[in-house]
Amino acid sequence: MNAATKPPRPAWSWRSRAARGLIYQAVALILIGLGVWFLAHNTQENMRIRGIQSGFGFLGDAAGFDIGETMIEYSPSQTYGKAIWVGVLNTLRVAVIGIILTTILGVLLGVGRFSRNGLVRGICYGYVEIFRNVPVLLQMLMWYLFFVEVLPVPGEAWNVANLFYLSKDGFAFPRPLQGTGYLVMLAGLVAGVLLAWVWRRWALREFEKTGRLRKPGWPTLGIVLGGTLLGWLAGGMPTQWAVPEAGRFMIEGGGSVSPEFMAVLISLTIYTAAFVAEVVRGGIQSVSLGQKEASAALGLAPRQTMNLVVLPQAMRVIIPPLTNQYLNLTKNSSLAVAVGYPDVVSIANTTLNQSGRAVECIAIIMLVYLTTSLSTSAFMNWYNQRMAIKER
Repeated sequence: MNAATKPPRPAWSWRSRAARGLIYQAVALILIGLGVWFLAHNTQENMRIRGIQSGFGFLGDAAGFDIGETMIEYSPSQTYGKAIWVGVLNTLRVAVIGIILTTILGVLLGVGRFSRNGLVRGICYGYVEIFRNVPVLLQMLMWYLFFVEVLPVPGEAWNVANLFYLSKDGFAFPRPLQGTGYLVMLAGLVAGVLLAWVWRRWALREFEKTGRLRKPGWPTLGIVLGGTLLGWLAGGMPTQWAVPEAGRFMIEGGGSVSPEFMAVLISLTIYTAAFVAEVVRGGIQSVSLGQKEASAALGLAPRQTMNLVVLPQAMRVIIPPLTNQYLNLTKNSSLAVAVGYPDVVSIANTTLNQSGRAVECIAIIMLVYLTTSLSTSAFMNWYNQRMAIKER
């Protein structure tokens, strides 16, 4: 029998690499499942022998403790589940605001490392070398001590135009009163940002087609401000603001953030931005010198070269390690318990001490950080695919 008439090898044959791969994966999944079942069964059995209650039913019981800083209404009479949700929101607030500020500061520092001004380069280099080599927990404690020891008492708070106050009680600022008018204004701002993004995308496509560069700065700002103004007009032109007022013992009214929140946010931002700056610097250096020379030959200014030629190519190198830094910032927020900020770890620890449900509370903490990390990774992977340079 020659090769032409030889019957095809069955796909399930052991000699098939694909079949062996499926078998190995199935065996691995079975072993992992058995391991998880054994650990769960063994833990539950040991807890039963020792008379330790288990299960998540305790989340419906009254918490009985207060939380100093919340984003939603909460009282000690409400449940453990509501208290943990408050901690989750506090963690997300630090993580989201920290990621935004870290991105802005890190990109500025990374680009500043290539500045033609020697002073700017030196400052950026010194920043990176100092703050990335000081542990984030130490920075957090230093900022907290600054806010509670160095700053004045509320009666003598530092202020700007009697609108912004900084004292041992935290940072107080004017805030709009809740109402539909400001919600419509916020909707206008969001619509303006989206339209500005669409305009920038169109401007870049036109630049690629015609070579005519439209300066994006002022039109983008005008679109955002225009959308906000239209939202303000459509909302009835609201003007009511809650303005803080300095009293003898405390600052009343307006919005405020605690010293604990500021210590956590500033330390995480400053620390992580140093690593982001190095990520940006490495991405920019990965772009060949020929690309910069070609853009200069086309008459592009250094700023245009950076925005239109270098950074778009550097993004495919920047985004993967940048994702790691976002994940590190989110997970490092668990150190907030050291300064008393009520994040999910702090509140879960209090819940653990009162209810005795150690396994359940630790599982909740793991689930929260696993969910936030996977969500961040999924978003950054999607963004990486959009920013990838399409090649033939």
